[in-house]
Amino acid sequence: MTPSAIRADLTFPHIWQARILPSRPLILPARHFIYPREAEEVERGAMEVMVRPEATAPEFLATCALGFQDPIVPSGLWFCPNPNELCALSGGYAYLIDTREPERFTMLPYRPVLEVRPIREMNLLLFVGHHAMLAWGADGLAWESEKLSSEGITIVAIDGPILRGRGWDLLTDKETDFALDLRNGQRIG
Repeated sequence: MTPSAIRADLTFPHIWQARILPSRPLILPARHFIYPREAEEVERGAMEVMVRPEATAPEFLATCALGFQDPIVPSGLWFCPNPNELCALSGGYAYLIDTREPERFTMLPYRPVLEVRPIREMNLLLFVGHHAMLAWGADGLAWESEKLSSEGITIVAIDGPILRGRGWDLLTDKETDFALDLRNGQRIG
C-alpha cells in the first residue's frame, strides 16, 4: 500500500496511538492480531498497523486484510466516536477495533466501503456503500439505512441532522434524491 493511497482523519478525540507500517516487521510483537481471523493469504497487500492502546499499555500489531487494490476505495485510519476504538480501512474493507481488547472487532458488511465521513455534531462515523449507509456511534452500530440506490450514492449536503443525497434507480434509470435523518437513519424524503 503506497503512502499516497493512505488517508487519516483526526475528527474525534482518542486515547490510542497508531502508525501504518510500510511492511510487516521481521520480528512480530508479542501481541499480533489478524483481521478478519478467517482470511486466507491475509498478508498479501495487508495494511500493517502498530497500535498503542494507552500510554502504559503494551502495543500490538494489527494486520488488516486488503479488500481491493483500487485508489477509489479508502485506506487509512479514522478516529471513532468511542475514544478506545480505531477504524482501519484497507482497500475499502472496514475494521473497527477495540484498542483495549483487540480480539474484539467488527468488520463492516460493505465490500467495499466507498466513503467514510465523520459527523462530529452527531458523534457518528458514516460509512457509504454502493446501496446504503451505515453509522457507527460511541456504542457501536447506531443505524443502517434502507437501500438508497441501485448502484452508487452521492452525499450532496449535510444540514444539521439531515443528510441529503442522490442515488441511481435501476427501474427508472435516473438519479433520485433522498434525505436521511442522521439521528436514526430513517429516510425522510
